[in-house]
Amino acid sequence: MIKRNLLVMGLAVLLSACGFQMRGTGSNEMSIHEMNLTARNAYGDLVTQLRRTMKNSGVKVHSGAPYTLVLANEQDEQRAASYARASRSAEYELSTTVDYVIKGHNDSVLLQDKLEARRYYVRDGNNVTAGSQESEQIRKEMRRDLVQSMMIRLQQITPAQLEDLQAKADERAKAEARAQQEAQRIQDETPQQSPLEVPGQ
Repeated sequence: MIKRNLLVMGLAVLLSACGFQMRGTGSNEMSIHEMNLTARNAYGDLVTQLRRTMKNSGVKVHSGAPYTLVLANEQDEQRAASYARASRSAEYELSTTVDYVIKGHNDSVLLQDKLEARRYYVRDGNNVTAGSQESEQIRKEMRRDLVQSMMIRLQQITPAQLEDLQAKADERAKAEARAQQEAQRIQDETPQQSPLEVPGQ
């Protein structure tokens, strides 16, 4: 018994040293401790689940945070992938894409990308109700996948990276402002040509 326990403990230490973690025991700790979260569909399931997951991971989600995660566009699509005439069953492809943006001070865009989830299922044409219920269940699973993917991406971002991106965005804004001022100055200093007067016939 003692040898078996020692063997199990030894394997556990070896696996942990290799970076192995059992599913469900991984750390969700994030280096970003506060962030605002908004969405076009402010009360949708995706943004609701993401907000809850962020809070459970120790992120303070509030409107006064220095950075804002914006779920800009969420699109659900469905298309027939294959069709069997004899059984009236069809394989469908479900996909959901979400465009997201991370904004900083002065509403400047620091990062932008998109997430995508895709699943297939077979719907029996003789049982439309069951097919609709199955597709809705798959949509729920896809939203959970999207939330998990978003959390993984957020975990890879550090405050130092966001500060660097903010500094670059500020420099771009200053350069654009200087360019606009110079263009306006040139326009103001350029003599305006008077309209030609056509002598009367």
